Amino acid sequence: MDSSSSKRFNSIASGYATSEVHSGSPTLDRLHSLLPHVDSVCDIACGAGHTGLGFAGIASRMVAVDPAPNMLAEVRRLADQRGVAVKTVEAFAESIPLATASFDLVVCRLAAHHFSDLPKAMSEMTRLAKSGGHVAIIDMEGDENSALDALNHEIEVLHDPTHVRSYTARHWRELFSANGLEVQACETRRWEIPGGLTVKRWCELGNSGDEAFHAIQDRLASTPMNELAALEITRDADGVFRLPIRTLLILGRKPYEPHT
Repeated sequence: MDSSSSKRFNSIASGYATSEVHSGSPTLDRLHSLLPHVDSVCDIACGAGHTGLGFAGIASRMVAVDPAPNMLAEVRRLADQRGVAVKTVEAFAESIPLATASFDLVVCRLAAHHFSDLPKAMSEMTRLAKSGGHVAIIDMEGDENSALDALNHEIEVLHDPTHVRSYTARHWRELFSANGLEVQACETRRWEIPGGLTVKRWCELGNSGDEAFHAIQDRLASTPMNELAALEITRDADGVFRLPIRTLLILGRKPYEPHT
């Protein structure tokens, strides 16, 4: 993530606090079901902090990291409302001023597609995980089909010009392997919003503007139905397009290091 992304998200922080996409999802519930008990959690590029705050009552230590100060203010506000203690750290995912091997879980949800240097961010997230701890990513899913991936990328950039790339499961597996993480789960084609999210609402959440909304609508209207179906984009009888907010979930475990 770079300064242009952080500035953009700083300006739309309040919307993320109430966003139905960010506040919870079946994929986030699935992550909880896959994990053992975790006592310390670090939420990277946390936005309004919903992912980390979801471990309230489970973890005794929670840290939220984001480069946008207004997002961190939302984290503290939501934490205060819930009576939850959370530490906030203003930092980019590529350089995090926290101690090595200090968390049972390092998690990043719906943010990695904005990172300017994903390998460096992965290295940082792995560094923060304890021996035997976990790193989890939930993020927008790229497509192995190059034409579909290009279409998906075009729509994402229309929605948010700071979007960098949605990565495939293969790419994520390679990154986890390169960082010495044992992949314990990699689940694709997950929907963050059961039933889909309308393009209008998607653009409202991203403060994309009317021009972007109409450009996305026009692009989808000109796309063959088989391509829309392959991306699991549906169209209501009244012509309204619905996006699945399709993601993947990948969970890796850091190997135990022998005591010396």
